[in-house]
Amino acid sequence: MKRKINLYQKIILAVLDEEVIIRPKEDMKDVVIADKEKYHYQLIKTGWTEKGNFVDKTLIHFQILPETGKIWLLTNNTDNPITEELVRRGIPSSEIVIGFQPPIFRSVSGYAVN
Repeated sequence: MKRKINLYQKIILAVLDEEVIIRPKEDMKDVVIADKEKYHYQLIKTGWTEKGNFVDKTLIHFQILPETGKIWLLTNNTDNPITEELVRRGIPSSEIVIGFQPPIFRSVSGYAVN
């Protein structure tokens, strides 16, 4: 199980790194946060906009459940179908749960229910 989790972690972090946007005109950054002990991985946007507003927003949040090794997508505030990228990189759709969807909708999502 640990080997599978390590592989999934590497894939998730590579995908999140590729989602980082450089914003040259704003004092804002995209930051990848990885809690490798509790298996949480996030992409956040944080900083000041040109209009003087402070932003601290989770763009993408994954968690790997160590009991099952499944990846839970808890947040996707982007237009990118991030789970499709995981599948393209070799993670079976049966190992990915769209956690922000109610279980009744997960059953027709093409991904794992839990």
